[in-house]
Amino acid sequence: MEPVATKRRRQPAPPSVVFEDLTSPNRQPARQWLTLFDDEVEPTMIESERPLRVVWSSLWTRRPDLQVAFDLIDVDGETDLRWTLLAESPVPDSQLRHVCQRIGTLINANLRYTYGQ
Repeated sequence: MEPVATKRRRQPAPPSVVFEDLTSPNRQPARQWLTLFDDEVEPTMIESERPLRVVWSSLWTRRPDLQVAFDLIDVDGETDLRWTLLAESPVPDSQLRHVCQRIGTLINANLRYTYGQ
């Protein structure tokens, strides 16, 4: 697997909370954030190292070779969260743009909003 895209952004919750949310999405009924489109499936955990790393299987039925790796670093009680998209084969530019925007929406918008931001 090769990294094809990455982005880092601060999350206002501590790494232990972000880790739990990434390993058990939508575990809390009042904080539903992993809303999937019709062509997406809930990811499975391929790898996890509490509270530093989580790797998801692909969300996209058309691209089962994709994975999303999350690296978490504690910064003064908040989480510096980097996601990295991994692929076995080339991802066309238009598809890459869509996938990256989708990850950004799920992680840097939906999940972030559940923390009150």
